[in-house]
Amino acid sequence: MLNLDVINAGLLDYEEGLKLQQLVWNDVLELKRPSTIIFCEHPPIYTFGKSAKSENLLVNAQQLELMGAKVQQTDRGGDITFHGPGQLVGYPIVNLENYQLGVRRYVDLLEDALIEACSEFNVKADKLEGLTGIWVNAERKIAAIGIKVSRGITMHGFALNVNTDLNYFNHMVPCGIKEKSVTSIKAETNQVLSLSEVASKFTTIFNNKLLQNESKFEG
Repeated sequence: MLNLDVINAGLLDYEEGLKLQQLVWNDVLELKRPSTIIFCEHPPIYTFGKSAKSENLLVNAQQLELMGAKVQQTDRGGDITFHGPGQLVGYPIVNLENYQLGVRRYVDLLEDALIEACSEFNVKADKLEGLTGIWVNAERKIAAIGIKVSRGITMHGFALNVNTDLNYFNHMVPCGIKEKSVTSIKAETNQVLSLSEVASKFTTIFNNKLLQNESKFEG
């Protein structure tokens, strides 16, 4: 049984996604709704986290316009990342106190859930010590994570490359790491999956992990 609300927002402009996150965050804070996960995909956009360096974007404004891509600064953690069609973006708006979670443990839980979700589609992924996100063979990043926590409630989240056009990543230094590359479920397995199918698998896994963590501290 899910104790999370789920919003499937479909293709959503990045700024509209931020507005939706804020609305849901306010509702969770005011106890008007339980912790909620928003799923969506975005039109092509490069976003900068709080620790991002501008030189990690390798194209200028004119080239971006030709590519049909935008750029935006955000208040999440992390460096530069890319969002685009075929990528499953998940924004969990989670009250950490309800699940007895600290920030580091929450990020671990997100990573673990993504690893298990990838395995459901025959992709063996893992963590890489010192680097946030999920990796294949310790060299190809398949999921990026960048979060914000305010008043104990999370925002932002993860981007999992499902059927993403990986050419967009050639125009950036992914997460500021020059010696690593990027991959997707499609690139690893030749499967073309629906984002809703992947979102459903992830939701079940993530929900169970939240409940398991909560149960450790009960009674």
